Amino acid sequence: QVQLVESGGGLVQAGGSLRLSCAASGRTSSSYNMGWFRQAPGKEREFVAAISKSGSMTYYAGSAKGRFTISRDSAKNTVYLQMNSLKPEDTAVYRCAADPIWRGGQGEYDFWGQGTQVTVSS
Repeated sequence: QVQLVESGGGLVQAGGSLRLSCAASGRTSSSYNMGWFRQAPGKEREFVAAISKSGSMTYYAGSAKGRFTISRDSAKNTVYLQMNSLKPEDTAVYRCAADPIWRGGQGEYDFWGQGTQVTVSS
């Protein structure tokens, strides 16, 4: 099993940047593919980005391509989501997720963090 804790959220103006972190504990994070999802109040959870166990493969939602970058640091057991050119519609609770099976953008990951709030003002 793995425990996930997100951090790095906050309030930024449109066009700004944030880097979210997802720290894993328990089983090494290299055993898991990792994903980032977000959910705004009253809306369904949506996929943002995913990265493979080795970090060699990434997959992005269309809304994230060109603006967001997912990466991982095996030494720190941490996955990152660098978010640039933020827009108000990026406002949501961002959660990281882990699964030993590659799931890409589908939402049925086995393990989830508690989430970190990202708010983008216009």
